[in-house]
Parts: sequence; C-alpha cells; structure tokens
Amino acid sequence: MAYHYYITAKAIWKIRAFYRNVLKKYEHTYSYDDMYKNINQAVDDMYQIEQTLPRRRPTLDRWKNWHMATNGRWYYAYSISNDIITIQDACHKQNMY
Repeated sequence: MAYHYYITAKAIWKIRAFYRNVLKKYEHTYSYDDMYKNINQAVDDMYQIEQTLPRRRPTLDRWKNWHMATNGRWYYAYSISNDIITIQDACHKQNMY
C-alpha cells in the first residue's frame, strides 16, 4: 500500500532541537554540516514507517494512543487514517524514559 506522510511541526521541532543541542555541546567536533545531515536522515527515515520500519507498541505513556516505530536512533509516534500516516512526535533513543 502506498502511504502519504504528514509530519507535524512538533516532530520536526524535536529532531531539530536535539541536534542543535548536540551542536552546542560538541561545538569543536560536531559541525553544522553534521547537524543538517543528521536532521535530514531522521526526517528521511520517517518515510520508511510501515514500509521497512515495523509498527511497535508504544513504550511511552504519552504515546499510548498512537503507534510507534524506530530506526535505532529515533523513535516515532504516529497515527494512521486510511492511507495517511501522521507522524505526531519523535524522541531520540537517549531521551526514551
């Protein structure tokens, strides 16, 4: 089945904020190019949800009404309505608690 993807501003913001913080903390070894590459990879991986990233049961209480998928680094909370997948939230593996 071919899905259409909608990514909420919240999900994008979480990814961008995480990598901006990495840039601040590791300013001498982590570059803007690295930051943009990591952001783009995390967003690109969202388009693999329900394709190569299988559906999982959410492990966070705040995601209990959605589905969850992971690429190993990022966990994505999403909902499905007909052929539209809406990525509701994203959380880096370091922040999964």
